[in-house]
Amino acid sequence: MSQLTLYGAKGSGAVAVEAALRVIGQDYALIDSNTFDPSDRASGDKVLAANPMRQVPALVLAGGEVVTESAAILIWLAEQHPQARLAPLAGAPARAQFLRWMSFVSSAIYSLYWVKDDPSRLVPDSTGHAALHQRVLGRIADCWGMMERQISPGRYLLGEELCVLDLYVTVVSQFSPGRECFYEVAPRMGKVVRRVDQDPRLTALWAERMAE
Repeated sequence: MSQLTLYGAKGSGAVAVEAALRVIGQDYALIDSNTFDPSDRASGDKVLAANPMRQVPALVLAGGEVVTESAAILIWLAEQHPQARLAPLAGAPARAQFLRWMSFVSSAIYSLYWVKDDPSRLVPDSTGHAALHQRVLGRIADCWGMMERQISPGRYLLGEELCVLDLYVTVVSQFSPGRECFYEVAPRMGKVVRRVDQDPRLTALWAERMAE
């Protein structure tokens, strides 16, 4: 496969896509587009060439087709590279739970950062922003707890093999309210993300792209 182009940003969900590409061994060109820094509008606007929603990640395929949404990109990459074994195959016993939790992290947790990062998007009155911010963080913690109670990890979230769900949770769990809260509400999943943190294929990436 020819080189892919990824629009991403340090500390964003796009880092999970970078991690998957590293594990697969797929070359890619990275265009940093820091969409969540209002003081650097020009950087954030770079992604508009691929995604009119001004959000990362956005993956441009070799033929020019664009794929957005982190969960969709991760699932697509796993399907395109079955030899990397980064997702249960169609028909495998873990496939249904894989799709369930990829969608859950995306829709129930990741989507809340659009509100958390800028409460004025939904609440124009600034006097309500602090309360909304705290309610969003509480909801994120509750969702991690719900996932923890319904999943049965092995070495990894779905068993004994690393998959893109592990990469996704490892990245998103570092967002607010942060890893300490995540470890408290999801201790078994916490053991998994600590293992992924130490994966020798990814430690340099985490240090470069997720370190504060």
